[in-house]
Amino acid sequence: MNKTQKGAWFCLITGTLFLTYITLIEMFPGGGTWNKLVKGLSLLLIFFMGMSAVWLRIKQSPTEVDSDERDKFIKKRAMFASYFSLFWFFIATCTIPWLIVGPEGSIPVCVLPVILLGVFIIVMLVYSVAILIQYGRRGKENE
Repeated sequence: MNKTQKGAWFCLITGTLFLTYITLIEMFPGGGTWNKLVKGLSLLLIFFMGMSAVWLRIKQSPTEVDSDERDKFIKKRAMFASYFSLFWFFIATCTIPWLIVGPEGSIPVCVLPVILLGVFIIVMLVYSVAILIQYGRRGKENE
């Protein structure tokens, strides 16, 4: 597994944990069992981020290169997929609240940064999944 794949796995796992964390905080702001679950998830997120910083630095062999032309091509195609998804997610984040609250309703301003952060995390997840799918299409002999 090269550095690009490790980075994609890191982003996928961390983004999923962070998105779950934000969702739990927004859905269940009170105390009790959910508060303990959110604290446990935050500790898991911090632990995983610390461990993956070490994991991303480890090379399989001293002769392993950081990236090559194939990695750059895969990153370019994954970036295209994430930009495409960004466009559609922003359309969805503008349209869905309007459909829910109606043209006369209002949305609190404090919700807008949460929506923006959620869209950013989802776009990064799309980028990571696109990278992993492109590496998964080929056999092991191409690594």
